[in-house]
Amino acid sequence: MLIAQLTDTHIRRPGTLAYGVVDTALYLEAAVAHILALAPRPNVVIVTGDLTDFDDATEYARFRAITAALPMPLFPIPGNHDSSAGLLAAFPEIAARCDGERVNYVVDDFPLRLVMLDSTVYGRPHGALGEEGLAFLDRTLGAAPERPAFVCAHHPPFLTGIRHMDVQNLSDAAGLEEVFGHWPQVLGFTCGHVHRAVTTSFAGVAATIGPAPAHSVSLALDPQAPPTFHMEPPSLSLHLFTDGRVVTHRSFIGAYDGPHPFFGADGKAIGTPG
Repeated sequence: MLIAQLTDTHIRRPGTLAYGVVDTALYLEAAVAHILALAPRPNVVIVTGDLTDFDDATEYARFRAITAALPMPLFPIPGNHDSSAGLLAAFPEIAARCDGERVNYVVDDFPLRLVMLDSTVYGRPHGALGEEGLAFLDRTLGAAPERPAFVCAHHPPFLTGIRHMDVQNLSDAAGLEEVFGHWPQVLGFTCGHVHRAVTTSFAGVAATIGPAPAHSVSLALDPQAPPTFHMEPPSLSLHLFTDGRVVTHRSFIGAYDGPHPFFGADGKAIGTPG
């Protein structure tokens, strides 16, 4: 099973640029083309929040129009730039999977279960799963303890060292850690929010932050550094479920030199002296 992860696409109304600089729709179009060109193609695409920049119906419609070219299922959750209500209105097929006003649902259609969690706090940049989200996660994992699971949210439950992002983390990370401690079938956790590829371990589980396909939060580890962003090479995460584990790759979007062969027709490494 191969999972492509999009995150923090920040789609805006036509004719506007994010922060006056970034044509996020153009970058999302490139990401979709990249996914379509992958071999093999992913089985699913997950979107870990901030689909839109201002939780606007036109922005959601534009996101849906751009991603409509993807033939595989797409499973989104909201970020702090979205809202639970806004996303559910834009994705009625996701609303049908949810029980209540929060975007908490499970995808059971594949060898690896996808547990999608709503970590948004309306009108605030930080995240929280709340009692409802933590209970949903515990109940969902407990319903199928024999099935491997991959858990997704928007906000990281761990520090990255980028202070202006860390203060917006998941406020109830201790609750998530406690739930993970009950269920060893959780093979991985992924999120977004930080606009950078980050890898660590959380509660004994491999944890990643997916990179954004447009602007990247600056790698500024000085606690006094101001909030800024860079236009680094865009990329996305590919999560491969194989051999009983989840392996995460970073796939760069765009045209890069290669591929070049290591060996010639004679079986020798190209460039071998003599």
